[in-house]
Amino acid sequence: MFRDEAEIEVIAGDGGDGIVSFRREKYVPKGGPDGGDGGDGGDVVLIACTEVHSLLELGRQYRYTAQHGTRGGSRNMSGRSGEGVELRVPVGTVVKDAERGNVLRDLDTPGASVIAALGGKGGKGNARFATAVRQVPRIATPGIPGEHRRLKLELKLFAEVGLLGFPNAGKSTFLSRVSAARPKIADYPFTTLVPQVGIVPVGDYDTLVMADLPGLIEGAAEGAGLGHRFLRHVERCKVLLHLIDVSSLAEPAPVEAFRILDAELARYSPELYAKPRLVVATKAHEDDDSDARVAELAAAVGGRVLAMSSVLGLGVPEVLRAAREIVRG
Repeated sequence: MFRDEAEIEVIAGDGGDGIVSFRREKYVPKGGPDGGDGGDGGDVVLIACTEVHSLLELGRQYRYTAQHGTRGGSRNMSGRSGEGVELRVPVGTVVKDAERGNVLRDLDTPGASVIAALGGKGGKGNARFATAVRQVPRIATPGIPGEHRRLKLELKLFAEVGLLGFPNAGKSTFLSRVSAARPKIADYPFTTLVPQVGIVPVGDYDTLVMADLPGLIEGAAEGAGLGHRFLRHVERCKVLLHLIDVSSLAEPAPVEAFRILDAELARYSPELYAKPRLVVATKAHEDDDSDARVAELAAAVGGRVLAMSSVLGLGVPEVLRAAREIVRG
């Protein structure tokens, strides 16, 4: 099961207290101070791992707590530091402070990490306060509390090519045709419920990472359908493919579908709207009138429209080559 959002609470360990202690040795009636420092509290650390692909497991447990440091001991013995907690998240996870909304770190490379909650420092024992003029200090400091945060985690998939379109526009069929990904495909109106990612061979030596997103519909900005929830997964893409159904059963009509998708994308993010895009007419070459509908769509777009049929395999290599030229350019 895929999950691309999670909210968790992270609690670092408190530092242990320093202590007041004096040596008690035979024939030494006034031993010097020997109170040790408290141990540091454990940190809570998030680290990006390629082996993890979803926030599902992490989100099942809401609270993650590191160990506290222990108090210092006599004979200048320091307390034991608390054991930290390391949480593994998928590469591409954005870590935010849930209360302030600021981004703590974008874990966009394997091995990238962030200390989400810093453990408290241990307090100082009275041995630390001994001086030439204060030889019998009777003071020690308490440990510092560890940080306590609520985090909002958002996963943004790493894909070079993003597929956008209405439900049943042929995105999943296209992805299954060109990669080993096996999204659900049906001959009735249906939309992918979670993002699907596939590795697509292009030519003899190159590959593209392609993401199929749940279908957009008119009114997504107001929450219709799945809304804009999954569009963040194409924020890292270098090119977007707008797949428009040009079959005789297309609903809405191709030109109207393009205008709705274009408007929804603009409303979601001006930065995403400015990314390179290719308009692809899907289910083309499958009836006698599809060429006319492709020409009508090209006129409305005011530029090139690539036509393909994933079922027949026609036009698919041309679409992949066009996408690769943008990604590698």
